[in-house]
Amino acid sequence: MSTEPVAELPQGVSRLEEFEESDNRPPFILTSSELKLLGIAGVGFFLDAYDLFIINPVSLMLQWRLYDGKPLPAGPSGLLKAAANIGSVIGQFGFGYFADALGRKAVYGKELMLIIFATIMCISDPTGDLSPEGSLIWLSIFRIVLGIGVGGDYPMSASVTSDRTKIRKRGTMLAYIFANQGWGSLVGSVVTIVVLSIYKPVMNGEGHTSKVDGVWRIVIGLSLIPAFGTLYQRLTLPESKRYIASQKRPEDAEAFDRLKETGDKEVKVVTKDDESNDTRTKEESDPEEIVRHKAQFSEFLKYFSKWRHAKLLIGTCSCWFFLDIAFYGINLNQTVVLQQIGFDGTKGTPWERMFKIGVGTLIITILGFVPGYYVTVLTIEKLGRKWIQIQGFLAAALFLGILAGKFHSLSTVAFIINFTLLQFFFNFGANSTTYIYPAELFPTRYRAFAHGISAACGKFGAIISASAFSVLTNKVGTPAVLWIFFACCLAGAVCSLLLPEVRGRDPDIVLAQEIRDGLA
Repeated sequence: MSTEPVAELPQGVSRLEEFEESDNRPPFILTSSELKLLGIAGVGFFLDAYDLFIINPVSLMLQWRLYDGKPLPAGPSGLLKAAANIGSVIGQFGFGYFADALGRKAVYGKELMLIIFATIMCISDPTGDLSPEGSLIWLSIFRIVLGIGVGGDYPMSASVTSDRTKIRKRGTMLAYIFANQGWGSLVGSVVTIVVLSIYKPVMNGEGHTSKVDGVWRIVIGLSLIPAFGTLYQRLTLPESKRYIASQKRPEDAEAFDRLKETGDKEVKVVTKDDESNDTRTKEESDPEEIVRHKAQFSEFLKYFSKWRHAKLLIGTCSCWFFLDIAFYGINLNQTVVLQQIGFDGTKGTPWERMFKIGVGTLIITILGFVPGYYVTVLTIEKLGRKWIQIQGFLAAALFLGILAGKFHSLSTVAFIINFTLLQFFFNFGANSTTYIYPAELFPTRYRAFAHGISAACGKFGAIISASAFSVLTNKVGTPAVLWIFFACCLAGAVCSLLLPEVRGRDPDIVLAQEIRDGLA
């Protein structure tokens, strides 16, 4: 054990860095255990994006199934689009708190069970027995339940990943996890097109438009495959050593410094065949018997009552709030964009309209959406989180300003280029880092709840944006709404100044030093 005084450590930097730097491979090259962790945690964000963004094409299908192609009533339609985000707020608060209070192992996997249950209930919507409005209400209720599970996955997957990953690769791993959001959106668009193509003969050839009822159920139901494929591994994932240490001895900086990983060296994937031969230590398999002191709500309030801690939480919450107003305002209301690129589906048979909008949605997803995530993956450990977040906000503001100022005069090509760059800098920017920041900034003891609160603030912004977009567009016009998004991005860049750079920073050592110095 080193005899170097803890107080002489740089702020939040572990002596472990010398050990970690001996691994000269780039951070984005993953070990087998990291790939396992990516598979377990990443599928949650794949499902999150798939389920959240699939509501756009499903809403169009429900127009033809329930209202003969007429627009959905404003009230039920607004509830349907906002339902998952409403549920997400509940899930982020609830799962975030219990992940800190009860442990990751006790809670992880329950959010996926909710997603599975809600998905089954959504595709069981009795459209033939209920009124059109009743069918929308049924779907909205269970999308709220779905949202609780989706929201719970934010703090759970972030905490599980951050607890178990080397500090040198922590940001990269979190970026990898979050990048699955792009794949979820992309696969959702592809699935919509493929299923519609299968139904083309009966819907377009024979004119049975009502068969779209089967299309939307298949599109939603297919998300059950990866959900069931991951559930068992989540439920059997052992508690991380870092979480156990944070509960037993939060004041002991050397206890965290001695961990050669910021979590477990290996992510053990348990199968039914080897459960009887499980060789995990008592500490790993029965953390409840070791963890005596749980992080309670009063302790959380006491910690964040100090300004130096509160300003960090204000920073993560405000940045996520402003980001989601702009990001979800664009991505949950894509009709305006589809109109500008000629894929709004205003002409042709019902099937042709739905198919054209499906293709347009795929184009939107491909345009800068997925690539932006992976530029973040490749550069986050070099450029840092703060730089990526601020430049992302400023770049997004720039392209929103161009779209707002030249909305009626941009050519189709110019609009597509600007929109592509906007999507790119959302994801090579604040859409990725607002998820990453809370998972790296806060101590393990308070990490999940702080992450859940930050994410919930983002979803409040998304709810406001999704519900107000159409109303504001009708009253003041699309360019004025884009200027509002422009201002939100500038506000996000300013709020980012509250946050420190967290590359190489171990928040558990920071907390231990504060406890030692009587500052916690």
